[in-house]
Amino acid sequence: MHRAIIFKSPWGWMGIVESLKGIQAIVLPKQSKRAVESDLSAQFSEPMQRGTSPSLEAARCQLLDYLTGRRKSFDLPLDLTGGTMFQRQVWRTLQRVPYSKLRSYRWVAARVGGPQYARAVGNAVGANPLPIVIPCHRIVAHDASLGGFSGGLLMKRKLLSLEGTLTQLQRG
Repeated sequence: MHRAIIFKSPWGWMGIVESLKGIQAIVLPKQSKRAVESDLSAQFSEPMQRGTSPSLEAARCQLLDYLTGRRKSFDLPLDLTGGTMFQRQVWRTLQRVPYSKLRSYRWVAARVGGPQYARAVGNAVGANPLPIVIPCHRIVAHDASLGGFSGGLLMKRKLLSLEGTLTQLQRG
């Protein structure tokens, strides 16, 4: 069973999905509620219950606090069962990257098996179902260039700017 909420944030419409195990997906801010619904439909083939729950409400509040600069970390039950063992290892490593710090794909690769895994790390980062909560936006190329982001480079710049790290890249 999946339950989903769609809500308006200061940055646009967002969505959160939970399973019985925890928060399973986050849709980054979009221009419209319909765009969020479309993303959710693409990610989950089965129908979802609509409405809130204590963990969805906690996730919504924590995300809103983050987007307004009042929160730097998250305390939520997460369901990462949709990922492979390697993806889950990468996602757990990403959770150790502190607020306002940047790390490279190479740095992550060194912690999950070695530099030869840099490309696989990039794929796992791109498959992160819980952006912001699992801070994949803090991962950049080893030459301090922006790298990619599943939510688009404009959103990555906005998140890094919120955390005060965008200028580190501009200098790099």
